[in-house]
Amino acid sequence: MAHFAKLGIGNIVETVEVVNNNILLDENGVEQEQLGIDFLRNLYNEPNAQWKQTSYNNNFRTRYAFIGGIYSQEHDAFLYPKNYPSWILDEDLNWKAPVDYPTDGQKYNWNETNQTWDLVE
Repeated sequence: MAHFAKLGIGNIVETVEVVNNNILLDENGVEQEQLGIDFLRNLYNEPNAQWKQTSYNNNFRTRYAFIGGIYSQEHDAFLYPKNYPSWILDEDLNWKAPVDYPTDGQKYNWNETNQTWDLVE
């Protein structure tokens, strides 16, 4: 089965739908994402809806889409929501604080105002 994420405002995933793989096959038996998109647009009578195929096994677009997740057009990937405005994407497309988490074994919370990890007491 193929999975497709419907994108809303800000490319936020609104829902994920399952489509039979046979729907994606063209006349040569080659899977085409656009055929799944066309099927869903027709099914829901939403000709302008934005859909992106997602991989349940994380084989493409970095990770499986989920409601509330974000599709990055720049990276052609599904991302987790950004934790804080100052956080940046690392090489694995995960959000990371601009300051590394302390490695002393204690618990910390991110302080966005001060851009520091504050010890949890």
